[in-house]
Amino acid sequence: MQSTRFGAWLAPGAFILIWSSGYLAAKAAAPHADPLTFLSVRYAGVVLLMLTLALLARAPWPNRRQAAWLALTGLGIQAIYLGGVWVAIREGMSAGVAALIVNLQPVLVAALAPWVHERVSPRQWAGVALGLLGVVLVLAPKLAGAQLHWGPVALCVGALAGITAGTLLQKRHVPHFDLRTGQVIQFAASLAFTLPLAWVFEPMRIDWNASSLGAMAWSIVVLTGIGISLMFWMLRHGRATAVTSTMYLVPSVTALMAWAMFGERLTALAVLGMAVTLVGVGLVVRPAPAPAGALERP
Repeated sequence: MQSTRFGAWLAPGAFILIWSSGYLAAKAAAPHADPLTFLSVRYAGVVLLMLTLALLARAPWPNRRQAAWLALTGLGIQAIYLGGVWVAIREGMSAGVAALIVNLQPVLVAALAPWVHERVSPRQWAGVALGLLGVVLVLAPKLAGAQLHWGPVALCVGALAGITAGTLLQKRHVPHFDLRTGQVIQFAASLAFTLPLAWVFEPMRIDWNASSLGAMAWSIVVLTGIGISLMFWMLRHGRATAVTSTMYLVPSVTALMAWAMFGERLTALAVLGMAVTLVGVGLVVRPAPAPAGALERP
């Protein structure tokens, strides 16, 4: 019990730090690799890593029904989400606009929460709205003057739909699975989906240098091996609305990282947005008070 409570505090913080670094990894890799080609190599690396860990530990494999759901949810959470965002940014969409569209996920998850047998309280709805407002404030400087084209917007909306559907389907149909064998299946399905698209639509260019190698290693070992595993652990032990709402913090943490590492400007409006986002997420993830007169069970 104590370890679960500790994990409930540690896992979201570690996940947000790792997930936020993904935008910096993408920034480092973008000049040196075609997006779908980079993602295909990343997926293949994850399959190799997780398969090795699974075989060494003799981890249990899911049954056919679970494997089918894992493959489907992997397509949404990995292939469609990452592919849509990376290609949209390559096609000229501002990273800020892409992040704003994808950060509508907590709103959709909250609206669809009854489908996974969850109830969203008025306090949590207020937190969802505040969190989205904070994201807008953080990204406002990057949204100014941004030009929108239907193609990249459609890709980001598709990415939003993919990760939302994948998250809810996993929570409903296959919440419990071994993280090693499960990710072998998810990323193998993502590779089978992404690699043909890269073959058809890209020259499949990767210039292997320190930046691209570092971004690839970070993406495989840290972003996926640790980050995705943490997200799945949180979905297993928490509510989908609360888990997805923590992603509201990603633009704030990314902005702080970019300021510290690349000297990017950090405005007073962005700092205000960070505070608003933090309050909003706190309202969503804070446990509901126990009913009056309820007795604590031993």
